[in-house]
Amino acid sequence: MKLAVLGPGGVGGLLAAVLPDALVVSRSPLTEIQLRSRVLGDRSTAVRSVDRLIEPVDVLFIATKATGLSEATERIETEPGVVVPLLNGVEHLASLRERFADVVAATIRVEATRVAPGVVEQTSPFLRIELSAHPEIAALLNDAGIQAAVVDGEAQVMWSKLSRLNAIALTTTAYRAPIGEVRTSHGDDLRAVVEETAAVAAAEGAQIDVPAIEQELEAAHPELLSSMARDVAAGRPPELDAIGGAVLRAAARHGIETPTVARLVEAIQRELP
Repeated sequence: MKLAVLGPGGVGGLLAAVLPDALVVSRSPLTEIQLRSRVLGDRSTAVRSVDRLIEPVDVLFIATKATGLSEATERIETEPGVVVPLLNGVEHLASLRERFADVVAATIRVEATRVAPGVVEQTSPFLRIELSAHPEIAALLNDAGIQAAVVDGEAQVMWSKLSRLNAIALTTTAYRAPIGEVRTSHGDDLRAVVEETAAVAAAEGAQIDVPAIEQELEAAHPELLSSMARDVAAGRPPELDAIGGAVLRAAARHGIETPTVARLVEAIQRELP
């Protein structure tokens, strides 16, 4: 299959470094990606990059921030066979389906950061992609060393990640602290966000194992910090609306109270310029 990756940040750079002959769609030219990965090892991969995608591809992986999605997709001038968006949140699926014919629900669980142009560090002991369809893409990813699986149901795919991510992102950002400090000083809020988000997820059609998420967060390395917290600290626009905002809007649709989520979202908003 002919592959392309839109957005050579932490996730996109990791994908481009391991997927065979993937074309990178990037505003800045790239000829090489250096990957330092706890799961995949260290490697340097020669890549070809283009500013705009005009040639046909079978699969387009989208790995931009939610805040930059609209601008980034303007640089896609062809119709990919399948679009695989690996963004935070859930609402991007609807907007992408207005533009592209085949958009699969998909998520990635990983800690990966672009530390310099063309240099990506992946530090987490986990790396997993879930898709709601297209087992051939899951097979391609597994062949490249990325654990991937097809999971039944779009809601299950999207909300399984968001139930974890919302808790980590809101608490580490609102309290400007890594997860270890959050567990110690703000554990009630951490658990409340998981429970509130899981209730919304259930209304959306997903089955969330709350105790399993709580165990996972308890076991997470204490220095874990969300990308939202890093963005706020660096003065970059955070994905607050795509993550916490999406949960609040879904909760409102179903008449579900999410007081902790709302309070933390408001606290973060007050600190933004």
